[in-house]
Amino acid sequence: MKKIYNTDLPEKYGHVALLFFRVIAAGFMLTHGIQKLQRLLSGDEIKFADPYGLGPATSFVLVIFAEFFCSILVSLGLLTRLAVIPIMITMATAVIFAHADDPFGVKEKPLLFLLIFALLLVFGSGRYSVDRILESR
Repeated sequence: MKKIYNTDLPEKYGHVALLFFRVIAAGFMLTHGIQKLQRLLSGDEIKFADPYGLGPATSFVLVIFAEFFCSILVSLGLLTRLAVIPIMITMATAVIFAHADDPFGVKEKPLLFLLIFALLLVFGSGRYSVDRILESR
């Protein structure tokens, strides 16, 4: 019965959990980035929100950088703590600006992404990552 109430996190399982959440979350985010990258490469006119006044094209490229390139870094566990920051900014922007007037059900997905990537910012990429390989050198 004590195992049910045990709150200790065995180190091995924690690193496996970080690997699982890191790869899955980055993979889900990558699907959004791939769609946007394809749209950019199609040559069509860029129509995108510009909440910070940088221009629609610049905003769109920054979102692609976060959702595509940073997701790849996160999935590899390479520069994870730095790579999650643009993703978190993108998700916060989606909640605050893009979905400001939408019901909570629409804001829920970017909020969940924000939470997962915030946890990766705090805990890092874990033992099973390129960051760990580089750290041990």
